[in-house]
Amino acid sequence: MKASKVTDLAGLAKLRSELKAQAEKSERERIEAERRAREAAAEADIFRRTVGEVAPLVVPPRAKIARDVPQPLPLQTQQDEKAVLVEAISDEFDPETLLDTDESLSFCRPGVRGDVVKKLRSGTWIVQAQLDLHGLRSDEAREALGAFLREAVKHGLRCVRVIHGKGLGSVGREPVLKGKVRRWLAQKEEVIAFCQARPHDGGAGAVVVLLQPSTQFAKEGEKLQSPPRDPGKNR
Repeated sequence: MKASKVTDLAGLAKLRSELKAQAEKSERERIEAERRAREAAAEADIFRRTVGEVAPLVVPPRAKIARDVPQPLPLQTQQDEKAVLVEAISDEFDPETLLDTDESLSFCRPGVRGDVVKKLRSGTWIVQAQLDLHGLRSDEAREALGAFLREAVKHGLRCVRVIHGKGLGSVGREPVLKGKVRRWLAQKEEVIAFCQARPHDGGAGAVVVLLQPSTQFAKEGEKLQSPPRDPGKNR
């Protein structure tokens, strides 16, 4: 019984000692924290007195610069148009199988009045745009011609000139593009007729092309077509 009381008293004494040590540690930490706070406040006060009064910098407003957003490029459409162009124009096509031709490299589509080529040759229609194929390879010239005709029709042009050259700079001095341009033009539905250009417009080195009118010029184009025959007129 006495041994048990002695043990309990020893435990209480140890607990009291631990609690006292913790209280002393907490007090020391509190005092240290207060000291650091006073030092920080003193340093801040010294800094403020040294620097003096300050004012925020006056920053002018930034100019808003409008950015030019580049137009999206219709790459797929361009590739599709190029593919259609390659398929639609062939070097193997013989225009003589479908068109009336003559030695001066002129033709008009069936159903078009016969005097259309004559008027085209005489300069009735004013040349509104031209394409110069000098220096281009055959495939480049074919692609350029197709793109040129599309743009011309899109803008409502009726008469254009295509300069293919006389072949003076070619091997054998043969006009390579001259025959190719003839075949290519014959395969384009928008081409009504073409003929060799007049001497002052390029002569044998160029052709003048008459194009189908766009939708807005449809009435004008109808005048170029042969009028329908009256079945009862010759009875």
